[in-house]
Amino acid sequence: MAVSGVLAFIQPFSITTIGLHALTGFLFIGVVVGHILNNSTALKKYFKHPVVYSVIGTVVVTSALFLYQPKPIKALLGLSGNLGPALDLFELKETGMTYRYSPDPGYKMILDLRGGPGFDPQNPPYLAVWLENQSFYHIKTLFVTDSNESRKELPFWAFKRKGWEEAKQEAEAQDLALEESLDAVSGATKNGSFDPADYILPTDQNESMPYRVLFEVNQPNDPSSKTEDQPSLVYEVEVDNYDPRTFQLLELIGFPEAEEIDQKVEWSLRYADERIESAFDLVDSALLHIERQVEK
Repeated sequence: MAVSGVLAFIQPFSITTIGLHALTGFLFIGVVVGHILNNSTALKKYFKHPVVYSVIGTVVVTSALFLYQPKPIKALLGLSGNLGPALDLFELKETGMTYRYSPDPGYKMILDLRGGPGFDPQNPPYLAVWLENQSFYHIKTLFVTDSNESRKELPFWAFKRKGWEEAKQEAEAQDLALEESLDAVSGATKNGSFDPADYILPTDQNESMPYRVLFEVNQPNDPSSKTEDQPSLVYEVEVDNYDPRTFQLLELIGFPEAEEIDQKVEWSLRYADERIESAFDLVDSALLHIERQVEK
């Protein structure tokens, strides 16, 4: 059990190692229970000593620390090579930010944002990463900064996400698929699937649909000579599994600006003009790296 525990801590996630550790743990519990039942009379004498209660208290406190994971415990666990079977991982580094997404063993996406002169890891900008289909509809949010202010600081992502949420609620209320609900409003659209798997993990690569990877980045309270607070910036790249590329650079496509259309607030992108100054320095480059295992 000790050997499997050490291996599980220092090595990358392995279901074999974790399974072995879990099974030996259950076996150990069975041995302990058997030992207690077989020696219950003798063990009762130990409860007369205060050391027993100290040990029990230590076990309870240690368990609570690892359950709630304050910063020192997180730092300790961060030394592990086992990141678990999580689908995604976000890393904040001195050089920038990296987002990793692996929904399948045969698919790995890495979005590496290299910080520019204006990037401060001690005060990182807000960030949202999401996917859109060719009809410019939001289909999946991959990552967003965990904050109550994210929707305010990342308005373009919030607008796209809100439209998707409203369409989903309407479809559920009418017992329709999301595609059917939107088609009823706007008409059928090419490449209109809202299932991320149709884009990321298509069953037939020859019939896969292009999609877009976007991210929005914003440093709050970031004035320029033209404005009190510079807006967020949006970057994008188109991914086509039919013509797959391992590395692609995301390009700046503008900043969001709100306008009222038919008594509704709509957000659209504007060309990054002279109002944008230091916000350009948040991201030096954005590289998308996708590894695919194509079945032949």
